[in-house]
Amino acid sequence: MVITSEAVGAATRTLTMGVEEEFLLVNRAGGDLSLCGPEITGLLGDERVKTEVMRYQLETVTGVCGCPEEAGGQLLELRRRAAAAAAETGCLLLASGVAPQRLPGGPAVTPDPRYRELDRRFGRLLARTGTCGCHVHVGIPSREVGVRVLTRMRPWLATLLAVSANSPIANGHDTGWESTRYKRWTRWPSAMAPRAWRSAADYDAAVCRLIRRGKAIDERGVYFHARLSCRYPTVELRVMDTGLSIDDTVLVTGLARTLVGLALAELRAGEPIRRIGDMRVAAALNAAARHGLGALTRDPYTGRVVNHERMLATLLDRVADPGPIAGLLQRFRERGTGAARQRAMWAAAGSPQEFARMMADATLRRG
Repeated sequence: MVITSEAVGAATRTLTMGVEEEFLLVNRAGGDLSLCGPEITGLLGDERVKTEVMRYQLETVTGVCGCPEEAGGQLLELRRRAAAAAAETGCLLLASGVAPQRLPGGPAVTPDPRYRELDRRFGRLLARTGTCGCHVHVGIPSREVGVRVLTRMRPWLATLLAVSANSPIANGHDTGWESTRYKRWTRWPSAMAPRAWRSAADYDAAVCRLIRRGKAIDERGVYFHARLSCRYPTVELRVMDTGLSIDDTVLVTGLARTLVGLALAELRAGEPIRRIGDMRVAAALNAAARHGLGALTRDPYTGRVVNHERMLATLLDRVADPGPIAGLLQRFRERGTGAARQRAMWAAAGSPQEFARMMADATLRRG
């Protein structure tokens, strides 16, 4: 059965979304990580800018948005507010999936009961990760539909990761990975792609098993790369690195929304999907984290082995009005991935301080 692009467009246009972004804080003077996250949120008093697990991180949260452009306006405002407050404490706000410099040797966990429990159970792991992701929430009609959407998202998760990859520099050197964040993040015992669950009850049972076996402290601590939100009526796509620029995040927000719309249109039409095994999905994700857009994956419609540029072309072919997404993708190709731009800044910077300033400038840029 063929799904018309008009049906995909109709399914997509009604979808709302929200975006959470995580950031690093570094000292302006030395370029090393700064533990001033709680101080900055105290200065702001804005519930949209929050502390994160580590004191050298911040998280921003948009409201419910009707389109990626609306999300982009809120993302710009939130980044500017957070950066201005960070400046008052002598810090810079950096958008990167991992810290380019070494992680702090001493305690850096934010003083919060939930984070203390994470530290108690997973202290050594927590100290070695400290990653920053972009989480896109897309509204769904029900949890049962959401589980089916998650199944259809499985082949696309590696493409979202390849597009968003923005963490090639860690511990003061180029790691050779496009997304070092993914490499670190998957050390968590619950950080994995969603399975092909048949129902919301199956999903809930999987979550409960992970908690019961000590692999997560609660439902929020189950870190599937895409999951049902435990707080909102949404699917939450979590596999992406924090975007280097605002437009990088606008792009992955638009892609996430379009992919959920595609899944909904296919579900309504009763279109079967090609089954892709868990090991193959995991291999595609690992390859995307290592090699980015050039990594190979399996097309969910033809079964052919293709790269992620081809996957993006396949998506555009199935969208009624590809203009908005196509425009975002064209500008993305012109500026390059976050990982490529971060590497270029690393090569050009004469010192860690200069690199931090260049990254901070890019964090507040639209393009």
